[in-house]
Amino acid sequence: MSGTTLPGGEAAVPDAEVRRRLAEAQGRVVAALVMGAEPPEGFDPERMRVQAVSLLAKRRGIVARLRPDAAAAAGPDLASEYAAYARSRTTPPPGYRADADDFADWLRARGRMPAPRGKVRWWSRLLSRDPGRSRADGWPE
Repeated sequence: MSGTTLPGGEAAVPDAEVRRRLAEAQGRVVAALVMGAEPPEGFDPERMRVQAVSLLAKRRGIVARLRPDAAAAAGPDLASEYAAYARSRTTPPPGYRADADDFADWLRARGRMPAPRGKVRWWSRLLSRDPGRSRADGWPE
């Protein structure tokens, strides 16, 4: 549908234009909530700030559950470290797992977290004759 007619015979704005303006407005709201941008006109700045703080705490909590190693590496500075990490991003990551991994990488780049250990294949632990020893370590003679 290209547009509608309002009561009284006035032509409405075409649907595509309405969708475009709505998408822009939603983008400004998301930017204010997630990236610290100025809230759009008509929104209470204090309420937007409170909601942004709440969303940041939610993301931080989920990241801490998904990557306890990153939370432990940040230690008591987790809240401030995560806030600095979130401010450094231009867009939020596509999901919580990506957010958690990106935060760990961010900590690692700042020397707050050690490099990841090499992965041990699960089947090498099952095939090992000695608990805790993998085939790569060599079989006991």
